[in-house]
Amino acid sequence: MKISISREKLLGPLQIVSNVVEKRQALPILSNVLLNIGVDELTFTGTDMEVEVVVRIENASTDTGSSTLPARKLVDICRALPPEAVIDLDVKETRANLRSGRSRFALATLPAKDFPTLGDIPSTMTLRVDARGLRDVIGDTQFAMAHQDIRYYLNGLLLEFSETGLRAVATDGHRMALADLEWSTGVEGSRQVIIPRKGVAEIVRLLADGTDEVEIQVGPAHLKVRTAERTITTKLIDGKFPDYQRVIPAKSDKIVIGDREMLRQGLARTSILSSEKFRGVRLVLRKDMLQALAHNPDHEEAEEELPVEYSGAELEIGFNVVYLLEVLAAIQTEKVQMEMASPDRSCLVLPIGDQTRKYVIMPMRL
Repeated sequence: MKISISREKLLGPLQIVSNVVEKRQALPILSNVLLNIGVDELTFTGTDMEVEVVVRIENASTDTGSSTLPARKLVDICRALPPEAVIDLDVKETRANLRSGRSRFALATLPAKDFPTLGDIPSTMTLRVDARGLRDVIGDTQFAMAHQDIRYYLNGLLLEFSETGLRAVATDGHRMALADLEWSTGVEGSRQVIIPRKGVAEIVRLLADGTDEVEIQVGPAHLKVRTAERTITTKLIDGKFPDYQRVIPAKSDKIVIGDREMLRQGLARTSILSSEKFRGVRLVLRKDMLQALAHNPDHEEAEEELPVEYSGAELEIGFNVVYLLEVLAAIQTEKVQMEMASPDRSCLVLPIGDQTRKYVIMPMRL
């Protein structure tokens, strides 16, 4: 199997598929990338058995064949070569000889037939959606996913499909993020799937390349997102996501309206002197004023007064400031609305002018 290709054309796909290749693998072949040379197409595949990434590029070739090569080493070699370099790759049995200019490399290979691809999944639902809209709803919610929680179904992102669009929901039990994409999907009824954290990260990378639409295939245990050049296949988390509708607080009479960026900057300054362990900040609401207070075990204190629209009764409530800052960073509108009922009830944060986003944050005792 032989191929001659420019360094720039080879490096990009290798970097994409190597994102899912773990440094330490139970199976040695999972540290490799599957390279398949067709008559007019070159295909790269990387997998960790949970997520699989496939990249296709056009490449006229007089030779065909397939093999697996060490992913990290191949990426490092390509990076070290000059940008204008041309790479000649010759694979024979268990060795791959790579030449470029005066550089020579010999890499060990493993048989392509032993590479464990996820392959075609049995699809129970197929739809096409706007790529940018999908990227936005995932990007605006993924920060709220749990990390290594014993409740394994929280360590991922819920995608809920319906005829009129899709919804992304993430929660770690302390905060929740919800985002809707209105889109005529053609789906009958509704369907929920939970995508694991690593699958979410790879889908976001896929959607960042400016594609207009993507095809989504949903199977019993897998989800596939496909564009003309790339395909991401991820296993789904087998579990029941909590009833997120019950978490959304009812309408409150204590409503704060403020400038999003002003609030973000003020809370960021206050957070500097919050406890590194608990990251707590106390909010005190008075007429047209929000006061943010923080202190730490070294008896250092921070205080920030921020003008807001508020006419309710005085209220004092504590939050993890990181949760507030992440929500304010995700919101894109100029103003935000915060609804709070009491110090022991959740706060609902809404972008003013955008009804497709909702954020819920649990208070904390300080």
